[in-house]
Amino acid sequence: MEEWSLATRLVHEGATRSQFGETCEAMFLTQGFVYRSAEEAAARFAGEADGFVYSRYGNPTVAMFEARMAALEGAEACRATASGMAAVTAVMMASLRAGDHVVAASALFGGCRYVVETFLPRFGVASTLVDGTDLAAWEAALRPNTRVLFLETPTNPTLSLVDIAGVAAVRDRAAPGALVIVDNVFATPLWQRPLALGADLVVYSATKHVDGQGRCLGGAILGREAWIKEHLEVVLRQTGPAISPFNAWVLLKSLETLPVRVRAQTEAAAAVADALAAHPAVERVRYPGRADHPQAALAARQMTAGSTLVAFYVRGGRSAAFRAANALRLVGISNNLGDAKSLLTHPATTTHKNLSEAARAALGIDDGLLRLSVGLEDPADVTADLTRALDTVLPFATEAR
Repeated sequence: MEEWSLATRLVHEGATRSQFGETCEAMFLTQGFVYRSAEEAAARFAGEADGFVYSRYGNPTVAMFEARMAALEGAEACRATASGMAAVTAVMMASLRAGDHVVAASALFGGCRYVVETFLPRFGVASTLVDGTDLAAWEAALRPNTRVLFLETPTNPTLSLVDIAGVAAVRDRAAPGALVIVDNVFATPLWQRPLALGADLVVYSATKHVDGQGRCLGGAILGREAWIKEHLEVVLRQTGPAISPFNAWVLLKSLETLPVRVRAQTEAAAAVADALAAHPAVERVRYPGRADHPQAALAARQMTAGSTLVAFYVRGGRSAAFRAANALRLVGISNNLGDAKSLLTHPATTTHKNLSEAARAALGIDDGLLRLSVGLEDPADVTADLTRALDTVLPFATEAR
């Protein structure tokens, strides 16, 4: 379907119809498969014949979701997992062995940072965290045994950016053969294409924008087909982070509306960011689509639009941030993101609470920071709700100034 536009492919790509000719993709809720003969079973297990053998290895519904995700990302292949963290953990385990070394940006989602900083070292894989915005820091951290450079951009929760092409160039120059792996959740495949910028692998929590309606968990790993077949498939098959066919079906159907949803959410987020920046209770706003973002030039070069997320700092610290959050009537308090409903979280006490105070300070995660995921409501309603909530902290914000 390469002749068609992306929006068209997200409706049709990978569709496999049964003998009934259904218009909606079928959901194959099955654990196993029956063979026409013992010889056919033997051939499938030997890899000499096409076909499914067990839903932990592969499933028709899951395969349709993977094909559609690959088309969206512009990747040769995709493998789905039960969650975003399953995708991150699996791709690391497939890329590394004892004695290897990982360099990662320090600004990572808490679970990703745990895998890099705590989990991998248990198995003899050393890690070094660097300021992801500093290309010199990436290069200085590389070792002869560095096998992975891992980053997310925009970062969670402060929406800082990492230069993907720059990191790939550092790898090419100083650590050829190492893999550049990008967590692209905040940008989505619509606004940022890591593979085209030099990354080798891209990971997603499909729980976020891909589902986009708060229904189910899922993850995805995308990259070159040869690498996936040689390194990743055996890890997925033998360790079992398989996605449920039901979840894969939900995500598959969600991809049909992804461009419409994310475009509307991004436009709304830009408008909400402008309104927040003008509110006297807000110290500053971080949004990649704004000219005052510290890395606006990189955002313009690397992304085709801003994110659906906005980070903003409330004057008055934690008490003021909590007061504002508790005054919201429309926007929900939740650590999820990419949902049709607007959601807000206080990262210092939720998603990044396990980091030390010093580590949070180094990342710009102070007690006044709130992360907003803008949904599909009327942007005027979201802005009005936030404005009303922030008005309640004005007396405290004035004192803090």
